[in-house]
Amino acid sequence: MAKTVLIVDDDPTQRRLLQAVIEKQGFEVASADSGEAAMDVLARGGVDVMLLDLVMPGMDGMDVLDAVQRKGIDTPVIVLTAHGGIETVVAAMRAGAADFFIKPASPERITVSVRNALKMQTLTGEVKRLTKKTVGGSLGFEDMIAGAPAMRQVVRLGQRAAASTIPILITGESGVGKELVAGAIRAASERADKPFVAVNCGAIPANLVESTLFGHEKGSFTGATGKHMGKFQEADGGTLFLDEIGELPLDMQVKLLRALQEGEVDPVGSKRPVKVDVRIISATNRDLTEEVEAGRFREDLFYRLNVFPIEVPSLRSRKEDISALVRHFITRFNAQENRAVVDAAPETMAMLAAFEWPGNVRQLENTVFRAVVLCEGDYLKPEDFPQISGVVADPADLPPPPLPGDNMAFEHAGAPEELPPVPIMDEGGHLRPLESIERDLIEFAIETYAGRMAEVARRLGLGRSTLYRKVREYDLDVDQARTA
Repeated sequence: MAKTVLIVDDDPTQRRLLQAVIEKQGFEVASADSGEAAMDVLARGGVDVMLLDLVMPGMDGMDVLDAVQRKGIDTPVIVLTAHGGIETVVAAMRAGAADFFIKPASPERITVSVRNALKMQTLTGEVKRLTKKTVGGSLGFEDMIAGAPAMRQVVRLGQRAAASTIPILITGESGVGKELVAGAIRAASERADKPFVAVNCGAIPANLVESTLFGHEKGSFTGATGKHMGKFQEADGGTLFLDEIGELPLDMQVKLLRALQEGEVDPVGSKRPVKVDVRIISATNRDLTEEVEAGRFREDLFYRLNVFPIEVPSLRSRKEDISALVRHFITRFNAQENRAVVDAAPETMAMLAAFEWPGNVRQLENTVFRAVVLCEGDYLKPEDFPQISGVVADPADLPPPPLPGDNMAFEHAGAPEELPPVPIMDEGGHLRPLESIERDLIEFAIETYAGRMAEVARRLGLGRSTLYRKVREYDLDVDQARTA
């Protein structure tokens, strides 16, 4: 879904000019002719960045900035002014503006300002998310992408379970986000400010399971050089998340059952049990009913854990969430890897939605991560997902090896023997505007190198993303050059 830019200006001509520039960059546009109308649009939501004229009748730009601050609206604001006095600019920036430019501004200046504001908003959002996860220990239900009916049911059950201390068993395939659900339950519970200790039961060596869970005393076995507090004691007063509980050995299942029933643990080598108060959330990707029937899981422990079951659906069962998840991961990895990918192209999103995702959300996350790193344009294309699309980048689009001396002509079909120069003078004998020369030069290079954009970018000394942006800005036809 394209980002939405709100243009606020009482001059209809200015609004139309700005709208043309913004829409050309692929953004959606909303407009308002007054400060009052702008606040109404912001109240409805869905605005990602606002271009705000400072001088308007009635509620002017400074009044809008003040209202935005008071209402706690975090939409980045770029102020526009025909009067670029330092006092005006300083006042606007102090009032919360993210950037400013003086009218009239070039399309490139406007575009750069909007993209920078969106990037800063992305970084700010990611910092808030990471801070919340670091300080609080886990994200809440409001942070989950759960638009699909199957996921909304998970959220409803989780919120109900969070209000009590009832034991919860979270089931689902590997990679669906069981630990995320467990963390959200803890964040919504009365134990949100208490410890949240996660244990992967399948990752503990068999001979260390008892010590890891229940602790041990110094000298209780070879290598026990000091007293160790187990996971139950670490989680005392809070929540203990037992992930992959189906992997727990049978002899440890007996001791776990006793700990749950008695509310106490027996550290290895200790002479007396230790009382603990923990809320148990367990998870597994196995069918524990089948495990019980096969004798690999104790029936009494199963009933003790499976008091409040929550099944997290596979990604193929909640395909309505795929586009939102993809955009969420693009946002995260843009911030993490200092990238500027805008979105996935429509054909790419359709391809991702049609894929079955056997590895679920974890596989989607890692796949988008790789694609963001590979992407050379503004939008993720099918060739950025070669394992899924089966499409690889056209070798003709890859940067060729440096040519000896870099003075050999690039050969291409149908090239004229004498290449016509790009004129720098107009018919009146005066220098042409730089933008006009640049447009003709890029168009000439595209024709010369038959639409091979990697070669065009290398010859012009431009980055691929910069070249594609200028191609869109000047409305040049690359496809025609490739088929010529």
